[in-house]
Amino acid sequence: MNRKTLDYLLASAGLVVAVVLLAAGGLMTWAHVYVADQVHDQLAIQAITMPEKDALETADQHAALDQYAGEQMLTGDQAQAYADYYILVHMNEASGNRTYEDVSGEYIGMLQDENADPDKLAELGQLRQTLFMGNTLRGLLLDAYAFSVMGTIALYAAIVSFIGAALMIVLSVLGFAHAKRVHTEGPAVATPEPVPAA
Repeated sequence: MNRKTLDYLLASAGLVVAVVLLAAGGLMTWAHVYVADQVHDQLAIQAITMPEKDALETADQHAALDQYAGEQMLTGDQAQAYADYYILVHMNEASGNRTYEDVSGEYIGMLQDENADPDKLAELGQLRQTLFMGNTLRGLLLDAYAFSVMGTIALYAAIVSFIGAALMIVLSVLGFAHAKRVHTEGPAVATPEPVPAA
């Protein structure tokens, strides 16, 4: 195979790779936009307002939530901050840092005790319900955050794909240009001389 043919083959292969990268970049851009729109729209439906600064108690809460104070929750980052630094903090305060599983176990055990105090049973049942709702809301909000992160990753992957496609197009154009300047005589790679038998 001569050098001119090799240049044309490599340049053509580069164009094929560029087309694949452009298609991948387009799909990942679409995925990013779709995920961002879905996260925004689903959070907007909930009409959750981020807590004001004076409703926060700890330095961690202020660090995570001050930037969103009073805003409507519309992004995955807001959802994550609200779930981990507002809902979880209140759940831990209400339960004395016990999990839903801990409280539910206590409640079921108390239900089976004929001598259980009805007031304490009702209080524990209410705490159990509060923790269940808190965990459910946290899970939904953290799902929104996870999807927003995947959307961001798709955006970065799209950018890399577009850069790769542009690079392959440039290299292919250079390959075609080089092929036009190359003489057709001679192989692309020098053939080694045969070694005489000893």
